[in-house]
Amino acid sequence: MDKETLLNHELVPKHEILSEKDAKKILEKYGITKKELPKIKTNDPVIKAIDAEEGDVIEITRDSPTAGKTKYYRVVIPA
Repeated sequence: MDKETLLNHELVPKHEILSEKDAKKILEKYGITKKELPKIKTNDPVIKAIDAEEGDVIEITRDSPTAGKTKYYRVVIPA
């Protein structure tokens, strides 16, 4: 599957690499460190497609039938 098809597929939520500044805000908001975030591996197809690197914090935005949109955060780790 090519990059555009993958990123625009209806079952793939939006993935975005956060800037260091934005990642720091999220970590401070929740009082956690990067090590405490759920993990996502570098060999994940979407992580490859957005050119994320180890240590990046990813914001995943999913549609929710009850909450509208929900945001999840992951840190990229080696495969």
